[in-house]
Amino acid sequence: MSAACAASAQSSERVRARDLGVAPGIFPTGTHNAITDVAGVRVGQVTLSEGDRVRTGVTAILPHAGNTYRSRVPAALHVGNGFGKFIGATQVNELGELETPILLTCTLCVWKAADAMAAWLLEQPDMRQVQSINPVVGETNDGGLNDIRARPVTAEAIRAALTGARDGPVQEGSVGAGTGTVAFGWKGGIGTSSRALPASLGGWTVGVLVQSNFGGVLQVQGAPVGRELERFAFQEAVAANLPNAGLADDRGDGSIIIVIATDAPLGDRNLGRVASRAMMGLGRTGSSASNGSGDYALAFSTAESVRRRFGEPRRTTTELANDEMSAVFQATTEAVEEAIYNSLFMATTTHGNGQTVEAIPLDRVRAILAKYGIRPR
Repeated sequence: MSAACAASAQSSERVRARDLGVAPGIFPTGTHNAITDVAGVRVGQVTLSEGDRVRTGVTAILPHAGNTYRSRVPAALHVGNGFGKFIGATQVNELGELETPILLTCTLCVWKAADAMAAWLLEQPDMRQVQSINPVVGETNDGGLNDIRARPVTAEAIRAALTGARDGPVQEGSVGAGTGTVAFGWKGGIGTSSRALPASLGGWTVGVLVQSNFGGVLQVQGAPVGRELERFAFQEAVAANLPNAGLADDRGDGSIIIVIATDAPLGDRNLGRVASRAMMGLGRTGSSASNGSGDYALAFSTAESVRRRFGEPRRTTTELANDEMSAVFQATTEAVEEAIYNSLFMATTTHGNGQTVEAIPLDRVRAILAKYGIRPR
Protein backbone atom coordinates (compact mmCIF):
# COMPACT_ATOMS: atom_id res chain seq x y z
CA MET A 1 0.00 0.00 0.00
CA SER A 2 1.39 3.43 -0.92
CA ALA A 3 2.00 6.04 1.76
CA ALA A 4 -0.89 8.11 0.41
CA CYS A 5 -3.27 5.13 0.45
CA ALA A 6 -2.14 4.15 3.93
CA ALA A 7 -2.79 7.64 5.23
CA SER A 8 -6.22 7.65 3.61
CA ALA A 9 -7.12 4.27 5.10
CA GLN A 10 -5.93 5.32 8.52
CA SER A 11 -7.85 8.58 8.35
CA SER A 12 -11.06 6.70 7.58
CA GLU A 13 -10.63 4.73 10.81
CA ARG A 14 -10.39 7.80 13.01
CA VAL A 15 -13.50 9.11 14.73
CA ARG A 16 -14.55 12.09 16.76
CA ALA A 17 -15.10 11.95 20.50
CA ARG A 18 -18.87 11.51 20.30
CA ASP A 19 -18.48 8.39 18.20
CA LEU A 20 -16.73 6.89 21.24
CA GLY A 21 -19.46 7.98 23.63
CA VAL A 22 -17.41 10.93 24.86
CA ALA A 23 -19.77 13.91 25.10
CA PRO A 24 -18.60 16.26 27.84
CA GLY A 25 -21.10 18.40 29.65
CA ILE A 26 -24.81 19.07 29.37
CA PHE A 27 -25.35 21.45 26.46
CA PRO A 28 -25.98 20.30 22.87
CA THR A 29 -23.54 21.02 20.08
CA GLY A 30 -24.14 23.23 17.08
CA THR A 31 -24.83 21.82 13.63
CA HIS A 32 -21.24 20.86 12.83
CA ASN A 33 -19.89 20.70 16.38
CA ALA A 34 -17.25 23.18 15.24
CA ILE A 35 -16.12 26.77 15.75
CA THR A 36 -17.84 27.60 12.46
CA ASP A 37 -21.21 27.04 14.13
CA VAL A 38 -20.79 30.63 15.28
CA ALA A 39 -22.30 32.48 12.33
CA GLY A 40 -19.73 34.25 10.16
CA VAL A 41 -16.67 32.45 11.51
CA ARG A 42 -14.60 30.72 8.82
CA VAL A 43 -11.57 28.43 8.96
CA GLY A 44 -8.88 27.90 6.33
CA GLN A 45 -6.08 25.35 6.54
CA VAL A 46 -2.98 24.50 4.55
CA THR A 47 -1.08 21.30 5.30
CA LEU A 48 2.60 21.16 4.37
CA SER A 49 3.90 17.61 4.06
CA GLU A 50 6.98 17.70 1.88
CA GLY A 51 9.58 14.96 1.46
CA ASP A 52 10.73 13.26 4.65
CA ARG A 53 11.26 16.35 6.77
CA VAL A 54 8.49 18.95 6.49
CA ARG A 55 5.37 18.28 8.56
CA THR A 56 3.71 21.57 9.46
CA GLY A 57 1.06 23.98 8.24
CA VAL A 58 -1.23 26.93 8.83
CA THR A 59 -4.70 27.30 10.30
CA ALA A 60 -6.52 30.61 9.82
CA ILE A 61 -9.62 31.71 11.75
CA LEU A 62 -11.58 34.64 10.30
CA PRO A 63 -14.10 36.25 12.69
CA HIS A 64 -16.50 37.40 9.97
CA ALA A 65 -16.82 37.79 6.22
CA GLY A 66 -15.90 41.47 6.11
CA ASN A 67 -12.68 43.43 6.56
CA THR A 68 -11.61 42.73 10.15
CA TYR A 69 -9.47 45.85 10.24
CA ARG A 70 -12.42 48.08 9.35
CA SER A 71 -14.95 46.15 11.44
CA ARG A 72 -13.12 44.98 14.53
CA VAL A 73 -14.37 42.46 17.04
CA PRO A 74 -13.81 42.70 20.80
CA ALA A 75 -11.34 40.12 22.06
CA ALA A 76 -9.26 39.09 25.04
CA LEU A 77 -6.29 36.82 25.62
CA HIS A 78 -5.74 34.67 28.69
CA VAL A 79 -2.31 33.16 29.37
CA GLY A 80 -2.35 29.96 31.40
CA ASN A 81 1.41 29.56 31.08
CA GLY A 82 3.41 31.90 28.88
CA PHE A 83 6.19 29.72 27.45
CA GLY A 84 5.42 30.66 23.86
CA LYS A 85 5.31 33.27 21.14
CA PHE A 86 1.97 34.98 20.60
CA ILE A 87 2.35 37.86 18.18
CA GLY A 88 -0.04 40.75 18.75
CA ALA A 89 -0.78 39.87 22.37
CA THR A 90 0.04 43.22 23.95
CA GLN A 91 -2.20 45.25 21.65
CA VAL A 92 -5.07 42.78 22.00
CA ASN A 93 -4.89 43.16 25.77
CA GLU A 94 -4.42 46.94 25.60
CA LEU A 95 -7.25 47.73 23.16
CA GLY A 96 -9.40 44.66 23.70
CA GLU A 97 -10.00 43.95 20.02
CA LEU A 98 -8.94 42.00 16.94
CA GLU A 99 -8.15 43.88 13.76
CA THR A 100 -6.91 40.87 11.78
CA PRO A 101 -7.74 37.20 11.36
CA ILE A 102 -6.01 34.73 13.70
CA LEU A 103 -3.23 32.52 12.36
CA LEU A 104 -1.83 29.37 13.97
CA THR A 105 1.42 27.80 12.79
CA CYS A 106 4.77 26.46 14.04
CA THR A 107 7.08 28.27 16.44
CA LEU A 108 9.81 29.49 14.09
CA CYS A 109 7.29 30.53 11.42
CA VAL A 110 5.21 33.00 13.43
CA TRP A 111 7.11 36.04 12.13
CA LYS A 112 6.88 34.89 8.53
CA ALA A 113 3.16 34.30 9.03
CA ALA A 114 2.64 37.74 10.55
CA ASP A 115 4.52 39.42 7.72
CA ALA A 116 2.60 37.52 5.04
CA MET A 117 -0.77 38.33 6.63
CA ALA A 118 0.14 42.01 6.97
CA ALA A 119 1.06 42.12 3.27
CA TRP A 120 -2.20 40.36 2.35
CA LEU A 121 -4.26 42.77 4.41
CA LEU A 122 -2.56 45.85 2.98
CA GLU A 123 -3.69 44.71 -0.47
CA GLN A 124 -7.35 44.57 0.54
CA PRO A 125 -9.90 47.24 -0.49
CA ASP A 126 -10.02 50.36 1.74
CA MET A 127 -6.55 49.67 3.18
CA ARG A 128 -4.47 52.10 1.11
CA GLN A 129 -3.98 54.62 3.92
CA VAL A 130 -3.26 52.06 6.64
CA GLN A 131 0.17 52.41 8.29
CA SER A 132 -0.15 50.04 11.25
CA ILE A 133 -1.49 46.50 11.52
CA ASN A 134 -1.52 44.22 14.57
CA PRO A 135 -1.34 40.67 13.14
CA VAL A 136 -2.36 38.00 15.64
CA VAL A 137 -0.38 34.76 15.32
CA GLY A 138 -0.10 31.87 17.77
CA GLU A 139 2.15 28.83 17.64
CA THR A 140 3.16 25.50 19.03
CA ASN A 141 6.50 23.78 18.50
CA ASP A 142 6.35 20.89 16.01
CA GLY A 143 10.15 20.50 15.87
CA GLY A 144 10.02 16.75 16.47
CA LEU A 145 8.20 15.71 13.31
CA ASN A 146 9.03 18.86 11.35
CA ASP A 147 12.32 20.39 10.24
CA ILE A 148 11.36 23.55 12.07
CA ARG A 149 14.72 25.26 11.51
CA ALA A 150 13.97 25.29 7.79
CA ARG A 151 11.00 27.58 8.57
CA PRO A 152 9.02 25.99 5.74
CA VAL A 153 5.80 28.01 6.00
CA THR A 154 5.63 30.36 3.00
CA ALA A 155 3.69 33.51 2.19
CA GLU A 156 1.81 31.48 -0.41
CA ALA A 157 0.65 29.04 2.27
CA ILE A 158 -0.54 31.90 4.49
CA ARG A 159 -2.48 33.49 1.64
CA ALA A 160 -4.02 30.16 0.70
CA ALA A 161 -5.23 29.59 4.26
CA LEU A 162 -6.73 33.08 4.44
CA THR A 163 -8.40 33.05 1.04
CA GLY A 164 -9.55 29.44 1.40
CA ALA A 165 -11.35 29.97 4.71
CA ARG A 166 -14.88 28.53 4.73
CA ASP A 167 -17.75 27.90 7.09
CA GLY A 168 -19.22 24.42 7.67
CA PRO A 169 -17.30 21.32 8.82
CA VAL A 170 -13.68 21.79 9.90
CA GLN A 171 -11.04 19.18 9.14
CA GLU A 172 -9.36 17.87 12.29
CA GLY A 173 -6.32 15.93 13.38
CA SER A 174 -3.00 16.00 11.52
CA VAL A 175 -3.85 18.97 9.33
CA GLY A 176 -3.00 22.66 9.07
CA ALA A 177 -1.16 23.95 12.11
CA GLY A 178 -1.63 20.53 13.72
CA THR A 179 0.24 18.58 11.06
CA GLY A 180 3.33 17.97 13.19
CA THR A 181 2.05 18.37 16.75
CA VAL A 182 2.12 15.87 19.63
CA ALA A 183 -0.21 15.65 22.65
CA PHE A 184 0.09 13.39 25.71
CA GLY A 185 2.80 11.42 23.88
CA TRP A 186 0.44 10.65 20.96
CA LYS A 187 -0.19 12.49 17.72
CA GLY A 188 -2.02 15.75 18.41
CA GLY A 189 -3.46 18.26 16.00
CA ILE A 190 -6.42 20.48 15.24
CA GLY A 191 -9.68 19.87 17.08
CA THR A 192 -12.93 21.77 17.28
CA SER A 193 -16.28 21.69 19.08
CA SER A 194 -19.26 23.92 19.85
CA ARG A 195 -22.13 24.38 22.25
CA ALA A 196 -25.57 25.87 21.55
CA LEU A 197 -27.29 27.34 24.59
CA PRO A 198 -31.05 26.94 24.93
CA ALA A 199 -33.23 29.98 24.28
CA SER A 200 -33.90 30.36 28.00
CA LEU A 201 -30.17 30.98 28.50
CA GLY A 202 -29.87 33.40 25.59
CA GLY A 203 -29.59 30.99 22.67
CA TRP A 204 -25.94 31.91 22.14
CA THR A 205 -23.41 29.68 20.40
CA VAL A 206 -19.86 29.10 21.64
CA GLY A 207 -17.31 27.54 19.28
CA VAL A 208 -13.76 26.41 20.01
CA LEU A 209 -10.75 25.41 17.91
CA VAL A 210 -7.52 24.07 19.41
CA GLN A 211 -3.99 23.35 18.22
CA SER A 212 -2.91 20.63 20.68
CA ASN A 213 0.78 20.03 21.34
CA PHE A 214 1.02 19.59 25.10
CA GLY A 215 1.54 16.93 27.74
CA GLY A 216 0.22 15.69 31.03
CA VAL A 217 -1.69 12.66 32.27
CA LEU A 218 -4.50 12.08 29.80
CA GLN A 219 -7.97 11.52 31.17
CA VAL A 220 -11.13 11.32 29.08
CA GLN A 221 -14.23 12.33 30.99
CA GLY A 222 -12.50 11.16 34.12
CA ALA A 223 -11.32 7.81 32.73
CA PRO A 224 -7.53 7.51 33.34
CA VAL A 225 -6.65 6.77 29.72
CA GLY A 226 -3.04 7.90 30.00
CA ARG A 227 -2.32 5.67 32.96
CA GLU A 228 -4.13 2.72 31.41
CA LEU A 229 -2.13 3.13 28.20
CA GLU A 230 1.04 3.52 30.29
CA ARG A 231 2.01 6.74 28.57
CA PHE A 232 1.97 9.89 30.66
CA ALA A 233 4.08 12.71 32.05
CA PHE A 234 6.55 11.89 34.83
CA GLN A 235 6.18 8.17 34.19
CA GLU A 236 9.94 7.65 34.35
CA ALA A 237 9.86 8.92 37.92
CA VAL A 238 6.77 7.15 39.20
CA ALA A 239 6.33 4.11 36.96
CA ALA A 240 9.77 3.12 35.72
CA ASN A 241 8.97 -0.58 35.85
CA LEU A 242 5.81 -0.55 33.76
CA PRO A 243 6.40 -3.28 31.14
CA ASN A 244 4.60 -1.58 28.27
CA ALA A 245 5.38 2.05 28.93
CA GLY A 246 5.80 4.03 25.74
CA LEU A 247 7.31 7.40 25.05
CA ALA A 248 5.84 10.50 26.61
CA ASP A 249 7.23 13.88 27.52
CA ASP A 250 8.45 13.23 31.03
CA ARG A 251 7.59 16.73 32.23
CA GLY A 252 4.38 17.27 30.30
CA ASP A 253 5.84 20.16 28.32
CA GLY A 254 4.41 21.45 25.07
CA SER A 255 1.78 24.03 24.17
CA ILE A 256 -1.82 24.56 23.20
CA ILE A 257 -3.57 27.43 21.47
CA ILE A 258 -7.30 27.69 22.18
CA VAL A 259 -9.48 30.00 20.09
CA ILE A 260 -13.00 30.70 21.37
CA ALA A 261 -15.69 32.40 19.28
CA THR A 262 -19.18 33.36 20.39
CA ASP A 263 -22.12 35.33 19.06
CA ALA A 264 -23.02 36.42 22.60
CA PRO A 265 -22.65 40.24 22.79
CA LEU A 266 -19.60 40.48 25.05
CA GLY A 267 -17.06 43.22 25.56
CA ASP A 268 -13.37 42.52 26.07
CA ARG A 269 -13.65 42.40 29.86
CA ASN A 270 -16.14 39.54 29.88
CA LEU A 271 -14.33 37.89 26.96
CA GLY A 272 -11.30 37.79 29.24
CA ARG A 273 -13.41 35.91 31.74
CA VAL A 274 -14.52 33.51 29.02
CA ALA A 275 -10.92 32.94 27.89
CA SER A 276 -9.85 32.11 31.43
CA ARG A 277 -12.43 29.30 31.58
CA ALA A 278 -10.58 27.55 28.77
CA MET A 279 -8.02 26.48 31.37
CA MET A 280 -10.74 24.54 33.16
CA GLY A 281 -11.53 22.55 30.02
CA LEU A 282 -7.81 22.04 29.45
CA GLY A 283 -7.34 20.81 33.00
CA ARG A 284 -10.14 18.28 32.62
CA THR A 285 -8.12 16.51 29.92
CA GLY A 286 -5.12 16.04 32.23
CA SER A 287 -2.89 19.06 31.65
CA SER A 288 -1.26 20.85 34.56
CA ALA A 289 0.14 23.68 32.39
CA SER A 290 3.77 22.71 32.83
CA ASN A 291 6.70 25.10 33.03
CA GLY A 292 7.61 24.52 29.37
CA SER A 293 4.08 24.86 28.03
CA GLY A 294 2.60 27.82 26.15
CA ASP A 295 -1.08 27.70 27.06
CA TYR A 296 -2.98 30.57 25.42
CA ALA A 297 -6.72 31.15 25.06
CA LEU A 298 -8.07 33.89 22.80
CA ALA A 299 -11.80 34.70 22.90
CA PHE A 300 -13.76 37.03 20.62
CA SER A 301 -17.38 38.01 19.99
CA THR A 302 -18.92 38.30 16.54
CA ALA A 303 -22.10 40.11 17.71
CA GLU A 304 -22.92 43.16 15.59
CA SER A 305 -23.87 45.18 18.67
CA VAL A 306 -20.29 45.08 19.98
CA ARG A 307 -18.40 45.56 16.69
CA ARG A 308 -15.93 48.45 16.59
CA ARG A 309 -15.91 50.45 13.39
CA PHE A 310 -12.54 51.90 12.47
CA GLY A 311 -12.35 55.64 13.09
CA GLU A 312 -15.66 56.05 14.95
CA PRO A 313 -15.38 58.71 17.66
CA ARG A 314 -17.94 57.12 19.99
CA ARG A 315 -19.56 53.73 20.41
CA THR A 316 -22.88 52.69 21.83
CA THR A 317 -23.03 48.97 22.60
CA THR A 318 -25.38 46.45 24.13
CA GLU A 319 -23.60 43.77 26.12
CA LEU A 320 -24.58 40.74 28.11
CA ALA A 321 -24.78 41.45 31.84
CA ASN A 322 -22.37 39.79 34.26
CA ASP A 323 -25.19 37.74 35.79
CA GLU A 324 -25.86 36.16 32.38
CA MET A 325 -22.31 34.88 31.89
CA SER A 326 -22.39 31.58 33.74
CA ALA A 327 -23.96 29.54 30.94
CA VAL A 328 -21.37 30.90 28.48
CA PHE A 329 -18.62 29.85 30.90
CA GLN A 330 -20.10 26.35 31.12
CA ALA A 331 -20.40 26.07 27.34
CA THR A 332 -16.79 27.21 26.91
CA THR A 333 -15.42 24.67 29.36
CA GLU A 334 -17.35 21.84 27.71
CA ALA A 335 -16.35 22.79 24.15
CA VAL A 336 -12.66 23.18 25.02
CA GLU A 337 -12.55 19.73 26.59
CA GLU A 338 -14.24 18.10 23.62
CA ALA A 339 -12.15 19.96 21.04
CA ILE A 340 -9.00 18.58 22.65
CA TYR A 341 -10.33 15.03 22.53
CA ASN A 342 -11.23 15.52 18.86
CA SER A 343 -7.71 16.72 18.11
CA LEU A 344 -6.33 13.46 19.52
CA PHE A 345 -8.88 10.99 18.21
CA MET A 346 -8.86 12.38 14.67
CA ALA A 347 -5.06 12.59 14.38
CA THR A 348 -3.20 9.98 12.35
CA THR A 349 0.18 8.33 12.86
CA THR A 350 2.76 10.65 11.31
CA HIS A 351 6.32 10.03 10.09
CA GLY A 352 8.66 12.96 9.58
CA ASN A 353 12.08 14.41 10.30
CA GLY A 354 13.39 10.97 11.27
CA GLN A 355 10.66 10.35 13.83
CA THR A 356 7.32 8.58 14.07
CA VAL A 357 4.53 9.62 16.40
CA GLU A 358 1.67 7.17 16.72
CA ALA A 359 -1.98 8.05 16.76
CA ILE A 360 -3.66 7.12 20.00
CA PRO A 361 -5.01 3.56 19.54
CA LEU A 362 -8.78 3.94 19.45
CA ASP A 363 -9.47 0.24 19.97
CA ARG A 364 -7.67 0.39 23.30
CA VAL A 365 -9.30 3.71 24.14
CA ARG A 366 -12.73 2.16 23.53
CA ALA A 367 -11.92 -0.69 25.90
CA ILE A 368 -10.69 1.68 28.60
CA LEU A 369 -13.73 3.91 28.28
CA ALA A 370 -16.04 0.90 28.49
CA LYS A 371 -14.22 -0.24 31.62
CA TYR A 372 -15.13 3.08 33.22
CA GLY A 373 -18.70 3.09 31.96
CA ILE A 374 -18.31 5.33 28.91
CA ARG A 375 -19.87 3.82 25.78
CA PRO A 376 -21.46 5.11 22.57
CA ARG A 377 -25.14 5.84 23.09
